[in-house]
Amino acid sequence: MLADDDADIQTGGLSPGLHRPKTWLDELVGFILQQLPIWRDREGRRPVDAETHLTSQLCAHLNGVARKTNGWDILQFRVEEPDEIQAARRIDLAVAPAGEVIWIDGRRHDDFDALLPVECKRLPTPVGRDRDKREYLRVARGSTGGVQRFKAGLHGASHEQAVMIAYVQAGDILNWVRRVDLWVRGFARTRIIGWSVGDRLSVVEHDNPNRVAVLRSEHDRELGLPKILLEHLWVEM
Repeated sequence: MLADDDADIQTGGLSPGLHRPKTWLDELVGFILQQLPIWRDREGRRPVDAETHLTSQLCAHLNGVARKTNGWDILQFRVEEPDEIQAARRIDLAVAPAGEVIWIDGRRHDDFDALLPVECKRLPTPVGRDRDKREYLRVARGSTGGVQRFKAGLHGASHEQAVMIAYVQAGDILNWVRRVDLWVRGFARTRIIGWSVGDRLSVVEHDNPNRVAVLRSEHDRELGLPKILLEHLWVEM
């Protein structure tokens, strides 16, 4: 694998692509986190509540910033992207190369390949006849739970790292940290198939002035898939 300094070597007039270490994905997650409060507080952003509208706004903001930021101008953000394995399923937000070939850990990615899948959820879950208040994690009936989709291999089966964004629309982050932890421990205590205390989320960073936080969790998956690392980026709206 080429080092970063060798990324732009030309061979026969054709670029071999940009080679990045796997840790570069952590830097990408950090870029998204940095932009969350900027997007939330951006002048002129129309106030919306629906998840699809919020994610569309965020996608537009990230594309605009990335295009003008050296180092991130090689990326594009897309909404409602078909999953690479489960084509009938759609990822809320996908990060992909923009006119470049990016190699990470020996895997080739071009414009048509997701570098990082992102699932977005609202906290609290909107009230509805078919909604489950614990939808950020799982639902009792169906497969629309956020973490549940990754654990089942319905989202991001070809990835070992993904992101979940929570739009916190009531209460504060610390309150939701406690509540979500109670839910996971409840799943483990009642022996919900596939859930254990190992699925708990841990707080990595809480930026109180900007009202954002990073949490992390690692999960066993079905279908013989390796574990997946989820980084949870929460922003108080």
